[in-house]
Amino acid sequence: MHLSRRFTYCAAAFMVLTAHLFPQAGISPIDIERAGQSGWQFLKINGDARQASMAGAYTAIGSGNASSVFGNPASLADVTNADIRLNALQWVADIDHQSIAAAYSLGDFGVVGVSLAMLDYGDIPETINAPAGSSGTTPLITGNMFTANDMAAGLSYARKVTDNLSIGGNVRWLQQEIAGLAMRNWSLDFGTMYYTGFRSLRVAITARNFGPDSRFGGWSEEYQSESDNVRMPLDFRAGIAMDFLEEEGGPHLLTVILEGDHPNDGREKFHIGTSYTYEKMFFLRGGYKFNYDVQRFTFGAGMHYAFGEMKGTVDYAYVDFGVLTQVHMFSLGFSL
Repeated sequence: MHLSRRFTYCAAAFMVLTAHLFPQAGISPIDIERAGQSGWQFLKINGDARQASMAGAYTAIGSGNASSVFGNPASLADVTNADIRLNALQWVADIDHQSIAAAYSLGDFGVVGVSLAMLDYGDIPETINAPAGSSGTTPLITGNMFTANDMAAGLSYARKVTDNLSIGGNVRWLQQEIAGLAMRNWSLDFGTMYYTGFRSLRVAITARNFGPDSRFGGWSEEYQSESDNVRMPLDFRAGIAMDFLEEEGGPHLLTVILEGDHPNDGREKFHIGTSYTYEKMFFLRGGYKFNYDVQRFTFGAGMHYAFGEMKGTVDYAYVDFGVLTQVHMFSLGFSL
């Protein structure tokens, strides 16, 4: 029975991943462009440097911490006592992103967590259309400034159902605000992590950003219409991972992760991430993103250290955005 169940999980993950790479023979895929069909785009930003340095292949990383709420919430079940993570980065166009997550183990009753992610667009110059009758069509800068920001606050829960299977989920309250106009919503995330029993081989599935449509405003007398519905950026992922060089008591560990991503507002994507560990203290990580417009390489490093009964973690990630910019990410962690 256990062998059959393990085979089913592995086969399902294998079929999802290979479907992204190898189309069916004799059938030409239909090129459907779904870009721009959803809002709440800040939910796609994962501020955790560890996950980002491995090309964002977070589903089957394992060894989860409080920042698992931003990736696969099932990995939150790996927290054994208390854990706090602080993440900071400057996104493209000088956009600031900060997030914090905390988790606490309830023993056999699972792990609970809270999180907060914020995006600040800074001051933006106000522009208006050229007045009627004026020469030229270039928008005019009024000299006034406005700002915009996004926020997601969440509650999380994860539990080990068996020694091999973990499940988890998030419920989040969301807000976007621009120039005093606000939109609010809620979302649900789900995740699973299954260790097959063959060495460290594991498969994982996540489904993120389930929620209703929302609007920025109601009826506009000026435009005699309502604002359009804003859809949630649904995201489905399946991943498989395995550790190598894992000799008992050995100093080296190499983790390789393969992941397929199916969003509702863009092309299918594929991620490959690797992590090398020395003495469970020093980490070198890298990854590559396939089928993205500008993102490609990622790499990073990390270090674990201890002071008293508390353990600390410092992680760094570099994400290449091609012609746009390069993003540098930093994460600090504290656990008991």
